[in-house]
Amino acid sequence: MSTTLAELPNILDALEGENLEFKEAKISFSSDLLGKYCAALANEGGGKVVLEVTDKRPRKVVGTQAFPQLERTRAGLMDKIPLRIDCSELHHPDGRVLVFEIPSRPIGVPIKYEGIYWSRKADGLVPISEDKLRIIFEESGRDFSAEICPGVSPQDLDPTAIEDFRRHWIEKSKSSGLAALSPEQLLRDTEVLTDGGVTYAALILFGNHSALGKYLGQAEVVFEYRSNEAPGPAQQRKEYRQGFFSFYDDLWNTINLRNDLQHYQDGLFMRDIPTFEEKPVRETILNAVSHRDYRSGGSVFIRQYPRRLEIVSPGGFPAGITPENIIWNQNPRNRRIAEVLAKCGLVERAGQGFDLIYRECIRQSKPLPDFSRTDNYFVWLTLHGEIQDPEFLRFLEQVGQEKMASFNTEDFLAIDRIHREQPVPDNLKTRIPYLLDQGVIERLGRGRGVRHLLSRRFYRFLGKPGVYTRKRGLDRDQNKALLVKHIQDNQDTGSKMEVLKQVLPGHSRSEIQVFLRELIKEEKIHVHGKTRAARWYPGAKQPDCNHDRD
Repeated sequence: MSTTLAELPNILDALEGENLEFKEAKISFSSDLLGKYCAALANEGGGKVVLEVTDKRPRKVVGTQAFPQLERTRAGLMDKIPLRIDCSELHHPDGRVLVFEIPSRPIGVPIKYEGIYWSRKADGLVPISEDKLRIIFEESGRDFSAEICPGVSPQDLDPTAIEDFRRHWIEKSKSSGLAALSPEQLLRDTEVLTDGGVTYAALILFGNHSALGKYLGQAEVVFEYRSNEAPGPAQQRKEYRQGFFSFYDDLWNTINLRNDLQHYQDGLFMRDIPTFEEKPVRETILNAVSHRDYRSGGSVFIRQYPRRLEIVSPGGFPAGITPENIIWNQNPRNRRIAEVLAKCGLVERAGQGFDLIYRECIRQSKPLPDFSRTDNYFVWLTLHGEIQDPEFLRFLEQVGQEKMASFNTEDFLAIDRIHREQPVPDNLKTRIPYLLDQGVIERLGRGRGVRHLLSRRFYRFLGKPGVYTRKRGLDRDQNKALLVKHIQDNQDTGSKMEVLKQVLPGHSRSEIQVFLRELIKEEKIHVHGKTRAARWYPGAKQPDCNHDRD
């Protein structure tokens, strides 16, 4: 949750310690140094970096011009640090203060910045010691993929799969020296091959068909295509019992064969969008392969239907992961596999692919990922490919050309909730002020009765300003006039709150109470009774007024 100006005095008075770092930066501050401190604080349980105050007590606000585009700074940090980092810009009378809030690292997952796991020591930064790293890695239990698979030798690995990995690694790292390494040294550098032997990670990623069948038969991905819900054999079935690097392209190509285009009108032109977008589909497959439980005897199943894709992987969610926090939290079940996939660039940030998946679903006006069939034994993810609202898609594309580049996943989720006329959850409410500033949404009401809707610009874009008027509701004077008219028509019996709520069904009880108080001040109505017994009557209250009560 973002820091407020009211909280700043307590923060300034606190001791600089494990969860606070104060830095004076009147003109500028190094973004790399900020990233290192964020990583170090995450490794120490989380905390705050406070910029633009003196670092000696009693601390004073000095103000700064550092990081003028705060959302861009935040996005840059999250590109390199796989955590949700919040930023607050506080306008203190003595100057501008920036507060970066960093959550704690996940269990068993140290955080690194630019390839180094950082911690703080005195007034500086140092790499985490090997002993401390070992303790952190052991927090979440043993990594099955890092264990040695008895009986497997390097000859059981597919040279073609290894070369495919090398190509991706060279492309990601821009290091031509990788081309000169022998296959064995290449695998040693990724730690899937050690002096102790071949790890399960090497077998899962590079093993040939024979070795997988002999040593880890469940490490397969089964694809099925079904054109309808009828039981019985699938129209197509493929079983990939081989190293992941030898089949992942073929798997996507197989899905893409029946990946039809959906058409929608964009002004004078007809636009096409695929039912299944490549990047989210590949990301879900990568997650299934790298996070499933290989100690379970089941296989990963991918079932394609004309308008949905189901990915079912054994093992349930790792400890601490739920459908509600899967975008922000991570607990890799097979760390060694995830590290290899991240090293070669198949995933941008190991374990953090679901923010991309959610973002793309919203960008294309498709339903969010569905985990409703997940249980303790299987993660069951459904991607629905049907475009729900082409007009909303057009609006996002248009705005995207102007502003969406600076929007993050939380912004997209909040926009999606508002578009679906659903409540915005607490963890997304901090993004509301930014979306209001950008003119994407508007606020209705005040206090507890506040609600939001897409901006007037959205409905003008659609050529439907009347819909905007209907959704926004009547203006204030019209709403009050409706209340007065109903109260006048029922002056003999008075009007109860429950009935007045029927007059303005789109408004909350607190909003209606605000209208009523204004009308009382204007002496257009008066009230008798309190709470549930309250009834409203027309005109100003007379001292000797006495109404019959029901």
